[in-house]
Amino acid sequence: MSSIALARVYQQSFDAHPYTTLAITNGVMGAFSDVVAQVTQRVIQPPRHEDDRQRFDFARTARFFAFGLGMGPIIGRWNLFLERNFPLRMPSFGGRQGNVSLKALGKRVAADQILMAPVGLALFLGSMGVMEGRDGRHIREKFQDLYKPLLITNWQVWPTVQLINFRFMPLPYRVPFQSTAGIFWTLYLSIANSKENSEEDHRDQLRKTLDSKA
Repeated sequence: MSSIALARVYQQSFDAHPYTTLAITNGVMGAFSDVVAQVTQRVIQPPRHEDDRQRFDFARTARFFAFGLGMGPIIGRWNLFLERNFPLRMPSFGGRQGNVSLKALGKRVAADQILMAPVGLALFLGSMGVMEGRDGRHIREKFQDLYKPLLITNWQVWPTVQLINFRFMPLPYRVPFQSTAGIFWTLYLSIANSKENSEEDHRDQLRKTLDSKA
């Protein structure tokens, strides 16, 4: 019953304020994914010494909340664009809906992965770099190290997820479904971005050491 009540509240909120609802939902799911990522990192890579134990990074979680908050309305508008331009069902005689068009479904998934996936990933890397206070050189390094492998991994995972999303989820629930299905993807992005930041900091330290010896 609680899940039904939650779905009813969400639907009412979406009907009244669709993009605000999508923004908050996506932001909360992004923050939750980073919390899971930080806990996972501590389990996978426990500190060797007590002094090495890191505190929970609330600023990092806040950045993922902010990114999700901004991306929610963008993804919502993108889903609306796909809905209007690639209708899955064509009207048939008698006012009834026709069969699902597999061709239109394939076009939705293809457009999403060819257009939105690369743009969304670029927005993620760029916005994270800015929110972390990285300069242009560090952001370029982030793109050079992460963009291509993350995009390839995206294409291995998300076409199937989006196929299910576009085929079975009503329009108001596509962003929440994508956010829920993307918990592990966001976890992966969070860990990858954190490792890249550590490597950049290590390279900076090496540069300072070499410059001091020069």
